Amino acid sequence: MLSVLSIKLRRLDLPPSICINLVNFYHYPDLTMTPEQSYLSAKNIPPRRRLIFAMDVPSPEEAKKLAEELGDSVEFYKLGLQLLMADGYRDLIRWMRARGKDVFVDLKFFDVPQTVASAVKQVSESGALFATVHGNDAILEAAVKAKGPLKILAVTALTSLDRADLDSLGFQANVEDLVLSRARRALEIGCDGVISSGMEARALRENLGEKLIVITPGIRPVENRQEDDQKRVMTVEDAFRSGADYIVVGRPIKDHPGFASPKEAAESIQTKIASIFG
Repeated sequence: MLSVLSIKLRRLDLPPSICINLVNFYHYPDLTMTPEQSYLSAKNIPPRRRLIFAMDVPSPEEAKKLAEELGDSVEFYKLGLQLLMADGYRDLIRWMRARGKDVFVDLKFFDVPQTVASAVKQVSESGALFATVHGNDAILEAAVKAKGPLKILAVTALTSLDRADLDSLGFQANVEDLVLSRARRALEIGCDGVISSGMEARALRENLGEKLIVITPGIRPVENRQEDDQKRVMTVEDAFRSGADYIVVGRPIKDHPGFASPKEAAESIQTKIASIFG
C-alpha cells in the first residue's frame, strides 16, 4: 500500500527520483540525504519480511529442520533448484505457508512460452508469493498472463556473472545497460519485479522509480564477506540504500561465520534492516 504522501506526489507528476527523495525525507527525517541514501525503498513492506533466506539444502527434511531452528528470525524463504530435485517441493511450500512464511520459488523458468505458462500456473496455485522467469518477451508475456496472484520476477543478469563472463556470452553492452534494458522490457510486459545486483539497483531506481520490485541477491555482510561464486556482491546497508526492496542471503546465514548459529546470524541482519527502515 502506498503512503498518502506517495499518492499525492504521483499526482503532481514529478520525476521518480524526486518523489523517492521527498518520501524518504518525510519518513526518515533523521537521515542525511546523501546519494547513497536517496533510493531507500518506500514500499509498505514489513522490515523483517525484507530479508529472504536462500534455503539451499538437499532435502525438505533438512529445510524444515533449519526453518524451525531459524524460527521468527526469518519470515521469507527462497526455494531453488536443489530442493526441486528432492521429493516434496510443493509439500514444502505448503508447510512453509502453514507456518506463516512467505515463499519465493526461484526456478528461473526458461522454456517455450506455453510450458512456462503452465508451470507458472502451478506455482500460483501453490501459495508462493514470487517466482522467477528467465527469457525473451514471449516467455515473460506467457508468465504474466498465467500468474494470477503470483508476482513474476524477471531475471536480469545473474550476480555470478561479471564483465568477462558477459563478453564470453556475446553481450556487448555493459552490465548496467543490460540490466536496465531487460528491466524496462519486463515492466512494459507486466512483470512485477526483477532480480538485480545491488550494483545496478540504483540505475533501476533512477530510471524506473518505484514501479518494479527489486530483489537483490549476492548479499555479504561486511564483517564476514567470503570468497565464493558470487562476483557482484554488496553489503546489507549498501543494497537497501541503492534501492533494493528485498535482499536474498544464503551462506552468511546457513554457514553463520562469526556467529554461534544460523538464527544469530539472521537476527544480526534483521537488526541492520530495522536500523535502516525503523
